[in-house]
Amino acid sequence: MPSKTTSAASTITTASAATNMTNTTASAATTTTSTTAFTDATRRKRKVSRKMAPPDFEALRELFRHHIESFDHAVEYGLETMFRSIKPVEIVDPVSKKTLRISFGDSKPDIFPPQKERNSGKMQDALYPFECRQAKMSYTGKFMADVCFQYGEGPVIREKFNFGPFPIMLMSKRCHLRGADPQKLVSCKEESSEMGGYFILNGLERVVRLVIMPKRNYPMSMVRNSFRDRREGYSDKAVVIRCVREDQSGVTVKLYYLNNGSARLGFWIQGREYLLPVGVVLMALADTNGHEIYKSLTSCYDENLKGSKGCVGTHLVGERALIIVNELTDLSLLKRSQCLQHLGEHFQPVMDGLEDKSFSVVADAVLKDYIFVHLDNNQDKFNLLIFMLQKLFSLVDHTSVPDNPDSLQNQEVLLPGHLITIYLKEKLQDWLQKARELLLEEINSESKSFDFNSLAKVKEVMKKNPSGQIGSAVENMLKTGRLVTQSGLDLQQRAGMTVQAERLNFLRFVSHFRAVHRGASFAGLRTTSVRKLLPESWGFLCPVHTPDGEPCGLLNHMACNCRITSYYDSQGNVRDFFKMRMSVLNVLVGVGMTPSLPKLVEAGPPKVLSVVLDGRVVGSIPSDIAEKAVCHLRRLKLSATSGIPVDLEVGYVPLSMSGAYPGLFLFTSPSRFVRPVRNISVPAEETNHIELIGPFEQVYMEIRIEDGGDGGRGNNSPATHEEIHPTGILSVVANLTPWSDHNQSPRNMYQCQMAKQTMAFSSQTINCRADQKVYHLQTPQTPIVRTKTYEKYNIDEFPLGTNAIVAVLAYSGYDMEDAMVLNKSSVDRGMFHGQIYQTETIDLAEQGGKSAKTHRMFRRSNLDKSVSSLIDSDGLPYVGQTLNPGDPYCSVYDEITSSTKLTRLKGSEPVIVDYVAVDVKKRKQLQKVNIRFRRSRNPIIGDKFSSRHGQKGVCSQLWPDVDMPFSGHSGMRPDLIINPHAFPSRMTIAMLLESIAAKGGSLDGQFVNATPFYSTAKKGTKESESEVLNATYSSSVKKASEESESKPDTLVDELGSMLASYGFNYHGLEVLYSGVYGTELTCEIFIGPVYYQRLRHMVSDKYQVRSTGTIDQVTRQPIKGRKRGGGIRFGEMERDSLLAHGAAYLLHDRLHTCSDHHIADVCSLCGSILTTSIIQPQKRAVRAIGGLPPSRAPKKVICTACKSSKGMETVAMPYVFRYLAAELAAMNIKMTLQLSNGAGA
Repeated sequence: MPSKTTSAASTITTASAATNMTNTTASAATTTTSTTAFTDATRRKRKVSRKMAPPDFEALRELFRHHIESFDHAVEYGLETMFRSIKPVEIVDPVSKKTLRISFGDSKPDIFPPQKERNSGKMQDALYPFECRQAKMSYTGKFMADVCFQYGEGPVIREKFNFGPFPIMLMSKRCHLRGADPQKLVSCKEESSEMGGYFILNGLERVVRLVIMPKRNYPMSMVRNSFRDRREGYSDKAVVIRCVREDQSGVTVKLYYLNNGSARLGFWIQGREYLLPVGVVLMALADTNGHEIYKSLTSCYDENLKGSKGCVGTHLVGERALIIVNELTDLSLLKRSQCLQHLGEHFQPVMDGLEDKSFSVVADAVLKDYIFVHLDNNQDKFNLLIFMLQKLFSLVDHTSVPDNPDSLQNQEVLLPGHLITIYLKEKLQDWLQKARELLLEEINSESKSFDFNSLAKVKEVMKKNPSGQIGSAVENMLKTGRLVTQSGLDLQQRAGMTVQAERLNFLRFVSHFRAVHRGASFAGLRTTSVRKLLPESWGFLCPVHTPDGEPCGLLNHMACNCRITSYYDSQGNVRDFFKMRMSVLNVLVGVGMTPSLPKLVEAGPPKVLSVVLDGRVVGSIPSDIAEKAVCHLRRLKLSATSGIPVDLEVGYVPLSMSGAYPGLFLFTSPSRFVRPVRNISVPAEETNHIELIGPFEQVYMEIRIEDGGDGGRGNNSPATHEEIHPTGILSVVANLTPWSDHNQSPRNMYQCQMAKQTMAFSSQTINCRADQKVYHLQTPQTPIVRTKTYEKYNIDEFPLGTNAIVAVLAYSGYDMEDAMVLNKSSVDRGMFHGQIYQTETIDLAEQGGKSAKTHRMFRRSNLDKSVSSLIDSDGLPYVGQTLNPGDPYCSVYDEITSSTKLTRLKGSEPVIVDYVAVDVKKRKQLQKVNIRFRRSRNPIIGDKFSSRHGQKGVCSQLWPDVDMPFSGHSGMRPDLIINPHAFPSRMTIAMLLESIAAKGGSLDGQFVNATPFYSTAKKGTKESESEVLNATYSSSVKKASEESESKPDTLVDELGSMLASYGFNYHGLEVLYSGVYGTELTCEIFIGPVYYQRLRHMVSDKYQVRSTGTIDQVTRQPIKGRKRGGGIRFGEMERDSLLAHGAAYLLHDRLHTCSDHHIADVCSLCGSILTTSIIQPQKRAVRAIGGLPPSRAPKKVICTACKSSKGMETVAMPYVFRYLAAELAAMNIKMTLQLSNGAGA
């Protein structure tokens, strides 16, 4: 056996199994010759040409980019912004009246790349991700920041504080792998295609789940019954806006409509909602009077335009405005100063740290921190509030419809960097508050004198609330996905923010990064409106890739071309939002927008439209030139030099008869969805035609698709944009299904789920990982029929299945109801062979507790020679050793007790020790090892397989080669037989096409392009344009199409003529001979290669069997659980069905004899089963008679209540009944039994 080696280079040294082979083969050294042998030569040729160019992972990087960019921005700039926005705390010494101000100042916090902990020596080594995975550590860097102390007006003293470990996202700017090429990644023991975007915490890979949030800084009109319950007199209508500050923290403000015509502004402070009369807020925001408020509100109504298109105001607006102004008069608030006084008076008790400030300061703080926090200027806030009131009144008068909060156009996502930033902000604010409380406690404590002027003493007190907890709080949040917060951070959920990124196979791993969840709060709702697939999400969310069952429609996946906007542009430079907004404003003013000025009252729709840029009303534009302005903006978006951001969202909501509230809404903010389309309205000489659009504007745009004709538009509204390719609406996983446009839709959905449960080639760095469980397919192949997406994302790095020869025939009856017959000889040659790798981590430091750390070590006992065949002298197993259940695989020696403890193998099947990794980082002796076991899982009856078209089935028989039917043409025998009944009802035509195409492709030695919508898209796509996004969708099968353009060729004709040219049947049929009788089968059989996947559901992991075994201590019934050797629950409904069958003895056997059969002694005099006790007779010397067993004394039972042994009977009963009697007795209820003989009594 090869010995375990220790190399000093890394902290984890590895001893690889001699049986392990590289890359695509694992344990058994079989060279698989699949029955698709005739494609081997061509594949070898292709392999050579492939090696020349290294794979390009750029397209793959795009899928993960939004995670990494948001984290990068948080670390580089976001934390700095957030530190500046944290409020300082002040402590006043009651004796000397000195104030101490503690703040974070304006210095930049430092986050260092991960480093190893070394006690001695100054030089620190870099800590790499693979070491964290194996040693079950967290990939974290040190988080340092300055805290500023200032006494009175004295100098500011800066002190560095260590805020603990800060989790680092892989491939972010603080990660050691950033910028590494594939060779460097492999030398760092990572995949060559490692993309990052996740965290490693305790050795597990966790990814932040993207959760949908309401669109930031956009006022949405809503109708909800819950609004009525706020207070008496409230209606069900409101306008809601989620305002987000620069540091990503948000406040949601709601403007409620009252039944009397007025409105109230509601926001939450410390878990309580405060409702303010809207007039008071308007007056407090701007130096204005009642008349001006009235004019501003009624500007949207013009008598002459009443009832015309886009008129949102009615004559009721004036009456409502009067009510709002009259409310002010009733409160006798006529000036701004009075309103501020009024607000300050009410809010002083709830504003922390402002208890002794004047009322106007408190009022300013309320307006600044809670009302429209995304705006700094009070005049802007005033204009926005007027706009929201007009929108609310329009909603009430039914001149505009409410916005749909479930529609993608009113949504964005919560990115990892933003979540960490807002969580950290709250933790740091709490830390400062706690420090203040501790210092005040020290100052006011009677017993000891505390020197308030000594900074050292102040820091000593602050150490009671250690700063290191803050980094750990973020780490725990990412570990568990739970937010520990009082305020709720203006998020809709507090749990489920992160999930484990399982590497079951590559597609499942990628899906975690593309998934978008609607929110945990919706999962329990009975309503279906949230789950509906709305037309607004076309091109942004995949219509196919969503799970069935409970999360259906809530857990969506982004389409392959969908991106999320960030703080970085495409070159990786940080964007200057102020500059971008200014350039957009300058363009708008140039086009004819009137900027909004104080005191200037503009008319409203339909004459002019409000222009709202990122939640700020910047002006108004005449409605007749709005369309021209939009075209101009779109033209500028395409040019690189204009200063207009490429992902500016131009949401022009046109005038309509009581449709959506009109206006020009512009968004530049991050975390919005965008996707590319081709702009066909720009002149042809411009180079760039690809425009990024968002879901808000898409609804109001005219976008054509190549195979859609004019989409019923006619000439009055021609299309201005065009889809790049129809497959852009599908996600990465959905795009891998060949010709999915020929399948019934639910089958494509099933395939998206099954592709993520496939036993695939799990990982190329399997020796540098310590996953709990890895499924590994030993001999995967690349599919002959594949889509463009397969090559674009280099799925060949992690292949998913095998090309199997599939015959469609009803043969033997073992293939009924989706069962399939596998060729035993193919399986013996290695088809679908797989392994499960399971890693056991043994950490002595954790097991022994603090005292026993030093004196336990891995060592074999010298006394017990029986284990030396299984365990090496270092106490660890031999690599390559086969272990049976109950065999010891690890021996730990305790120096103090000189005892040896063996760890034995659990389970019921033999395993092979595949790999042992030892951690030599800390002390002299080993403290931690990872032992990886390998369980072989070759196909057996009951294992699950599926094609790429949702046709799943289980293996029902493994038949030897001689019994399989064989082809009269080539003598080939199928690897797999499926039943023809699988096709008619399911309509998976693409599977039949795949079979013909793969047959032709393997004869031709070419891969076949099976991109969906290919035949229709081929007609319209120009070659040069389609290359723009790496999408040249030309057919690789069709060669004759150039010669004969005239005849219309369907896909079947194209594939069939190719087969015919090689002398095969045009439709893929062949004459087969029975393997049993050798006679010709009566009809031609459809046969050809289909790419099959082996799913991870295997009989060996699921079967459960029990005769006798462990029982529950309390009830004496069998326990549950497959792992513990438990039974299967025979429940109430199963009992009912046996009763209905009249199978009384079987029922008695299940529920009594085989469960908790118990013979109890019952006293027939008092009817008690609890008061009986057995009297042990005295031992008498009885002379044993030779050859006979010693006589047993009769058992004497006495009832302690009756003090007599008369009338004792034995009764068989379930033990649970006796337990019930004991439980009742504990509640002082006596249960008596009445005994009688005979069944009829």
